Amino acid sequence: MYKNILVIVGILIFSSCEKIEIKKTNQKADSIKLYLKNANDIKTPFEIRKRNNEKALNIVSKQSNDTLNRFYYFKIANRYYNIGELEKFKKISLKLIRNSVSANDSVHLAKSYTFIADYYSYKFVSDSAYLYYYKSGKIYSLLKDNIKTAETILNKAVCQLNEKDYVGSEKSIFKALKLLNIKNKKLNYQSYNLLGIIYNELSEFDKSIEYHNKALELLKSENSEENRRLSLISLNNIGLIYQNKKDYKQSILYFQKALEEKQQLKGDLFLKAALNLNLGYSQFKLNNLSELPRLFDKQLKSFQQLNSISGIINCKLNLTEYYTFKKDKEKAFSFANSSYQLAKTKNLPKDILLSLKQLSIVNPKKIADYSSEYIKISDSLQLAERKMRNKLARIEFETEELTVEKKDLVIKQRNIIFIAFGIVFLLSIAFLIRFQIMKNRTLLLKQEQQKANEEVYQLLLNQQNKIESVRQLEKKRIAQELHDGILGKLFGTRMNLGILNNEKDDNQVKKRMFYIEELKGIEQEIREISHDLSSEKTAVFNNFVAMVSQFIENQKSVCSAEIKFELDDNINWNQQENMLKINFYRILQECFQNINKHANATQVFVTFEKSETNIILNIQDNGIGFNYFKKKKGIGLRNMIARTEDSKGTMSVDTNPGKGTTLNFEMPQL
Repeated sequence: MYKNILVIVGILIFSSCEKIEIKKTNQKADSIKLYLKNANDIKTPFEIRKRNNEKALNIVSKQSNDTLNRFYYFKIANRYYNIGELEKFKKISLKLIRNSVSANDSVHLAKSYTFIADYYSYKFVSDSAYLYYYKSGKIYSLLKDNIKTAETILNKAVCQLNEKDYVGSEKSIFKALKLLNIKNKKLNYQSYNLLGIIYNELSEFDKSIEYHNKALELLKSENSEENRRLSLISLNNIGLIYQNKKDYKQSILYFQKALEEKQQLKGDLFLKAALNLNLGYSQFKLNNLSELPRLFDKQLKSFQQLNSISGIINCKLNLTEYYTFKKDKEKAFSFANSSYQLAKTKNLPKDILLSLKQLSIVNPKKIADYSSEYIKISDSLQLAERKMRNKLARIEFETEELTVEKKDLVIKQRNIIFIAFGIVFLLSIAFLIRFQIMKNRTLLLKQEQQKANEEVYQLLLNQQNKIESVRQLEKKRIAQELHDGILGKLFGTRMNLGILNNEKDDNQVKKRMFYIEELKGIEQEIREISHDLSSEKTAVFNNFVAMVSQFIENQKSVCSAEIKFELDDNINWNQQENMLKINFYRILQECFQNINKHANATQVFVTFEKSETNIILNIQDNGIGFNYFKKKKGIGLRNMIARTEDSKGTMSVDTNPGKGTTLNFEMPQL
């Protein structure tokens, strides 16, 4: 009856916990290593091992999430698993998943998935275990790590085997074997061992023995402690196959051969108890009862000591068969019922079915009840197994489908981003083009304005030139008239008077001389006037000065304030650019417009001065002033700022309410 108790898979959950060389050492690291070493010492009491692991966890949990930190977390999780603290093992494994994702660490993420899968595998939650093994395998596959990928596939095969999906499990194993090379004997052993178990369940006993023998052959290449233990497991499994074939003599040979390795079995009480129990059952079937029931009782105590529920149940079922054979119905019923109650308490449906089968034999009066319950549980179990097999088959498909959907979603999101980027790019281009058009238009308007200003200024200059030309012509005409007309006549008169002066009458002589002298004075005076009119000696020595002077004169007639105007004669206006003179003129116009409208001033001072590099226009009034920083800048003020900047100059405003205003404009001269 014990044929299912020790069909050992041989895949060691933490066989992938490779050593990592840590070169950096410090006091905390040394403490962690010591705590982890003590936590993993099987000779140390359970509580001390647990306490050491928690001390290590306390240090590691305060460290930053780096490779070394995750390495220690894996060690701590491993220790929790080894001491049976499965919930803490799960908690650390989930934390490792989060930390690995956060650090974008694919290797540790795959390993974390394997750990959490091991948790669910131990709990016989096959679908969750299968899912996490699948996730782990996908990462290892992307990393092109064939060994790790094969390990996860074999672990999935175990999940399928547990749910009686023998075909699916077989396919998974052969898929793993394709990834493995001959040199990797450990995983090849596990593959052959699993195939042996599958074919045993399918009653293909010869094929099962063939693969178990292949597994044994691989172990002979290295005489390690692990290989010796695995050899004993394979011998046990082959013995169970012969039990299923009802070749009990052959099965005893394999069990006895394994039990001969006493030194190896000394440290493995579970394996020793299983071999003895299986040996006892084969002897019972051959009617060799010399060591029974003592052999069964002894193994029952061993399994109770190990707290192995499946071992205890199978021992009791074997004892049920033995006492049924001995016609001791009371003891037979006691062991069968005890097995049934334990299986029911632990919710082990397969063991419940075996117990019900024995109860129906021991207590035939209630066979109808037992059969009814057996059928109900069996149907429910088969349905659950079928659902689970379907679920395992769907996991990869649905996960792949989700992956494809995720990829499609990523592609869609990427397309949306590209389209959005394209739209933004086109809008940006359109904006830049529009901005450039506006900029060009503004520049064109500015150029046109400058051209218009220059034309206005040129018109003013032309007007002033015409005025000046007419003035000069008029002056020349007057000078010519004075010189050719009046002066000629006066000269003739003077000559005549000189002739008359020959008369000897003293009074007449004196009188004539007086007039002659007076005429000389008039002549000289007219000559000077003629000379001055014909020269360029005028107050208006160039057109800009004339324009400004004329503007100031015009303002004196319209402005209520007294205006004082000073202009530095050292400024050579003819050398300055027209734009500079236009800007000065427009600024002057704007300032007087503001003074006339807002200032209420009684005095205005306007000066043009020359510094080493600049021409300075200063306009000061004693009006009401204003708060320059609070007052919103109007068009006039903005225009003055713009014209100053246009001539690369500076503008300063000194004003306060009630204290007048001083405007200062400095512009570079040529």
